[in-house]
Amino acid sequence: MKRFERLERIRRLDPVADAPEIYRLSAVYEFPWDYTRALELALYRTYAVPSIGRLLARTAELTDRTQKRYDDTALLLDTVVEHGFAAEQGRTAIRRINQMHRSYDISDDDMRYVLSTFVVVPKRWIDTYGWRRLSRHEIVAATEYYQTLGRHMGIPDLPKTYEEFETLLDTYEEANFGWDEGARRVSDATLGLMTSWYPRPLAPLLRTGVLALLDEPLLNAFRYERPGPAAVALVRRAVRARGRMVRLLPPRRAPHFARQNREIKGYPNGYRVADLGTRPVPGLRGCPVRHLDTSDSVE
Repeated sequence: MKRFERLERIRRLDPVADAPEIYRLSAVYEFPWDYTRALELALYRTYAVPSIGRLLARTAELTDRTQKRYDDTALLLDTVVEHGFAAEQGRTAIRRINQMHRSYDISDDDMRYVLSTFVVVPKRWIDTYGWRRLSRHEIVAATEYYQTLGRHMGIPDLPKTYEEFETLLDTYEEANFGWDEGARRVSDATLGLMTSWYPRPLAPLLRTGVLALLDEPLLNAFRYERPGPAAVALVRRAVRARGRMVRLLPPRRAPHFARQNREIKGYPNGYRVADLGTRPVPGLRGCPVRHLDTSDSVE
């Protein structure tokens, strides 16, 4: 297989009708590492909205059980990517997501914002650090994929195009990013988790490396001190260099799903999709994504 052969295959597909297949080819063959990093960053960005970060701190899922919450989120989303929306495994994953959040309410604007991070952040990451930029087919397909996921999750009034999702994300962050003590705890716990995946002596260096990849509004919202210009330049050049190296490698022949990532630590003996995730905290309402009872949602 030639380096761009899979991209040629993607371009022969319909970006709307074949959106799940295109998204799968892109996410698990072309850019598995990049999609993992980008979706981590996408979820991390949502903490900087005080209404979201504050709630996540109150549930304690991302401060007391950070690894499990990371694993469960990645595995549930990964199940839908691997098996699709119609397959039993995919339906079970969406049902589990909906069950987790059914009793928690938040504004429709926040729901759409969270979904917009899944659409926009991977495109921006891959265009900056990937071994090639996303094609228009892949952008349209990813947008359609997350529109479908959003409909299954009962999110109303979804943007119709990538550009609309991008505008939503930028305007929402400009209006809503801000300081919250609980959100900072969630952020610190997440950074601690990321550094825990590597030898402990590297933790300070890795934390600086992660902060060097964050943009100014995100750093300001959490009140982190920005790493020096030399550190920022070094880290970003290193990630770009990785992309250039990948471009020289043979194309991936086997899919790499998120469940295969070394960062997934909590299920060494396997897992059942129906058992993943959390249960609602009694007496606590509010969630980054509210799930409505609609004909499109998986019950």
